[in-house]
Amino acid sequence: MKYDQLQNFVNGSFTRIASERTIPVISPIDGTLLTALPCSTAADLDLAVQAAKKAFPGWSRTPIKERVQVFFRYKFLLEKNMDALAGLISAENGKTYGEAVQEVEKCIELTEFATSLPQLVTGEVLEVSSGVECRTTHVPVGVVASIVPFNFPAMVPNWTIPNALALGNCMVIKPSEKVPLSVGLLATLLKEAGLPDGVFNIVNGDSEIVNAICDHPDIAAVSFVGSTKVAKLVYQRATQSLKRCLALGGAKNHLLVLPDAKPDMTAQNIAASMSGCAGQRCMAASAMVGVGDVEHIIARLCEEAKKIIPGKNLGAVINKDAKTRIEQYITEAAENGARILVDGRGAAVPGKENGTYVGPTIIDYVTPDMSVAKEEIFGPVISILRTSTIDEALDIENASPYGNAASVFTQNGSMARYVAERASAGMIGVNVGVPVPREPFSFGGWNESKFGVGDITGKSSIEFWTKLKKSTTKWNPEEGVNWMS
Repeated sequence: MKYDQLQNFVNGSFTRIASERTIPVISPIDGTLLTALPCSTAADLDLAVQAAKKAFPGWSRTPIKERVQVFFRYKFLLEKNMDALAGLISAENGKTYGEAVQEVEKCIELTEFATSLPQLVTGEVLEVSSGVECRTTHVPVGVVASIVPFNFPAMVPNWTIPNALALGNCMVIKPSEKVPLSVGLLATLLKEAGLPDGVFNIVNGDSEIVNAICDHPDIAAVSFVGSTKVAKLVYQRATQSLKRCLALGGAKNHLLVLPDAKPDMTAQNIAASMSGCAGQRCMAASAMVGVGDVEHIIARLCEEAKKIIPGKNLGAVINKDAKTRIEQYITEAAENGARILVDGRGAAVPGKENGTYVGPTIIDYVTPDMSVAKEEIFGPVISILRTSTIDEALDIENASPYGNAASVFTQNGSMARYVAERASAGMIGVNVGVPVPREPFSFGGWNESKFGVGDITGKSSIEFWTKLKKSTTKWNPEEGVNWMS
């Protein structure tokens, strides 16, 4: 193994656990065995929860202006350790080193937002009657849990870590068993930044720990990012245990392309959106809906796709199962009458024959009933559907059960507004292939892309990670009592 066997991080220290079950962690780049992940039990989880519970009173009573000082230092340490963290991300996830650097840069932006929270949670105060004052304050919810996916080993954890902790909560995080190394480095950096012991804890494992998190009586809130199927199960199980829960699921993002779209810009944006991070992101372009004559744009898109080379500017997909599943989608589409314009099946990188690569793939003449048109493929694959009118294109987008993102490519402002107002998605792009909001705007989709209320990042996350306390104060008995007091 390239790295020592993984350990949990509990009460400020890495702790080796005795487990009969371990999971190999294999690099998708070349098949190298990176480490072994021990499958923690509910008892191991409880140790972490109790450490967080013990740390909570002191951390939550620390003024927020002092709490965020940890994250000023954490931001500096992310910058200082950029190369080391990006290297881990690339090794365990398979994305290119450049993409891994961009992921760390997003972690830095998320942390920057957390340092601004003292200015955003000042509360409100109003004299509601003579001598009577009402005040609101944001109070942390307690011990919280974050369950994170494989596709962004550092960024998605940082969707939750800085905000939840800066707002006074203590956390137990469960990394994906496919990419657990990066979160361990984050724990080291948080400790170096001065985070008190017990405030942040890591419990490694598989679905057993997910279920235990949902059931644990001392966990007050659960965030989850992953597939829609599992997001539903987590949301149902966590809320059944009377926890607040925000569970983000999958997506099928539609890019509506009109004939007047700028061909070069559109092709470049769509190609980058479909293939970035090997298509393993819930904001990736998955379906292009061409409205009218867009042949010239499709031709340019194919040219751009052919510039994307596995192992060079295209990373690996997460494992062999994912590679097989993605290629089966492509084969099935061809068998059902679609035309493969660019075929990424059978991709291999010299010297990395054990890596799991799928090349960029463009499938044309896809019909709405095909699986590649309806299901999340999670690979560098885009399906092209054709319509005559914008309303037909919107009908296809609206029919999707998902609702993360939708984009429109056009130079017509009124048409862009028409689509933006009618698309059934929580994040909209105009001439943008990946319409991820930047901080302080919040990330969050609609429909079966999100279960729960609120968003996981930005200002909206404040409502999830805190409770609102309302205080009414009166100090002037001489004013008497009326219905306002």
